[in-house]
Amino acid sequence: MPRIKKEDIEENKEKLEKLTTTELEEAAEAESLATEETLDSKKKKLLEKAKKLAEKIDVTTSEELKEKVKEKKKKDTLIPLEDYVRSGIYLGTKVVTPDMRPFVYRRRADGLAIFNTDIIDDKLKEATEYLSKFNPEDIIVVCKRQAGWRAVQMFSEITGIRIFTKKYPAGILTNTKLPNFFEIELAIICDSWLDKNALADVRKVRKKVLLICDTNNHSKNADQIIIGNNKHNKSLGVMFYLLTREYAKAKGIETKIPELDEWLKE
Repeated sequence: MPRIKKEDIEENKEKLEKLTTTELEEAAEAESLATEETLDSKKKKLLEKAKKLAEKIDVTTSEELKEKVKEKKKKDTLIPLEDYVRSGIYLGTKVVTPDMRPFVYRRRADGLAIFNTDIIDDKLKEATEYLSKFNPEDIIVVCKRQAGWRAVQMFSEITGIRIFTKKYPAGILTNTKLPNFFEIELAIICDSWLDKNALADVRKVRKKVLLICDTNNHSKNADQIIIGNNKHNKSLGVMFYLLTREYAKAKGIETKIPELDEWLKE
């Protein structure tokens, strides 16, 4: 590149200073127009190119796209959305803890909090995958609430996992001197309020917790959570049906698993 001499700069500066205001405006306008013409030319070429590409593309309307997303979600869920709805798994309580607030979709007119069903399904997927990492002899289920006894019993019969329903025997996980003492790796706790003694014991021995959380539960003591209504037999039935089905599949347990309706019975 040729070196610009100082004398040339001074000469050009003098010429520019001698231009009248009108001449300067005309020069500036010409410069702008030249740039604009270049941009217009480029823009025109891009638009022509885009038009040609658009003719090759099968255009999908926003409504069609929404329907496709809905259909994909339906296919990707563990069970159809309708089954989640009829079980009432999405119904929370009037109390919402800070831990559960991110999972709440809205409140009904009567004050009941409503869980987001998409997140319910996501958490169940995570829970089934998490559960499959443990062997049956290393897991217990604690469910003091009577509404869950039938589903928990069915779960135990198929998977071989030990359960405690009506009463949790104090010290069986913490007191080595007890004749019925045993060790576990994971406890499924159905309600942190009703089953608080079992939860406390599991945390004392520093074992893992899979906790079922309604809107009024805290999740801070859990390693993995399932969210949903843990007060009703139908919602608990859905949860344990899916846990059973996915666990049996992961562990290669060859047995006939009852249809969902059987898990929803009183």
